[in-house]
Amino acid sequence: MERSALLRAMSRAQSVVERRNTIPILSNVLIEADGDAVSFRATDLDIEVIDRATAMVSRAGATTVPAHTLHEIARKLPDGAMVELSDDGPNQRLDVRAGRSHFSLQTLPREDFPMMASAEYQVGFSCPAPTLRRLFDKAKFAISTEETRYYLNGVYMHAATGPDGPVLRCVATDGHRLARIDAPLPEGAEGLPGVIVPRKTVGELRKLLDDDEAKIAVSVSETKIRFATPDITLTSKVIDGTFPDYARVIPTGNTRRLEVDASEFAQAVDRVATVSSERSRAVKLALEDDRLILSVNAPDSGAADEELAVAYADERLEIGFNAKYLLEIAGQVDRENAVFLFNSAGDPTLMREGNDETAVYVVMPMRV
Repeated sequence: MERSALLRAMSRAQSVVERRNTIPILSNVLIEADGDAVSFRATDLDIEVIDRATAMVSRAGATTVPAHTLHEIARKLPDGAMVELSDDGPNQRLDVRAGRSHFSLQTLPREDFPMMASAEYQVGFSCPAPTLRRLFDKAKFAISTEETRYYLNGVYMHAATGPDGPVLRCVATDGHRLARIDAPLPEGAEGLPGVIVPRKTVGELRKLLDDDEAKIAVSVSETKIRFATPDITLTSKVIDGTFPDYARVIPTGNTRRLEVDASEFAQAVDRVATVSSERSRAVKLALEDDRLILSVNAPDSGAADEELAVAYADERLEIGFNAKYLLEIAGQVDRENAVFLFNSAGDPTLMREGNDETAVYVVMPMRV
């Protein structure tokens, strides 16, 4: 098979395989050759990825070899090289040949390789790659890293009712900020049970979504989710927990409206935050009469402020935020303008892109 196909398959496999494994077989990739294709399967017992590539198969067979080692070999072989994999049965080795290079890798029995039980999927639908990419990309920054609140360690995907009808919705929150992203509900997704897709799975899924023309077949049960293209299948357990009632924390009565150029705002926040102490990184926003003054006052390291021309016509407001949270939310805006809706200095703030309500963000203020 061609080196590029092997490298692509092994890149996906080795990113699923954990570096430190107490169970040796979990460090390996299962290679199965049959017909005119070879498949590479890797798992960490929570996620399983299968990558299929076209190959000239002279004899069908299967074996397992260390995933990271085979990935490194593929990475270091010259571009365009043809790679031959052959099972050296009696010695329990896999021979890898490319040009004048020859490697012999230790194998483990294929029978020991754990297969993820195929669940009975309740719901199946097809979704364009760009739609899924937007849903997960815009939500994932708000995933919690706090292991104790494990039910927040992923993106909650479910069918919901949006302002204009049924939607496929992704939500993530860590208690300090929240992202709620909507897309039109695909045909067949009406009965979708709400599932929490783990952070690592979201990262692996991203690699399937780069092809704008791809259609992703999504299958969901209460315990598993599967994303598939003709060449790749990614199956994952979902987080066994209840996602909180996020609708309660999305403010509906915020009337003070600030409209600002998103990239100018992000750059200004980044500049003034340079002097703040890393621990809190609090930035104060002072608003009145189409003016926004961003300021940081860090007694131990200095102070900074910057003024921006904005659209703001409400009464004067001073409110503080964690700079990192502001930067992450502003970084989600694809259009020019970000709209912030405030209530008071102590209440959650809503942010969206212009008047688009398919992407809504909430951020909790800080005392400054």
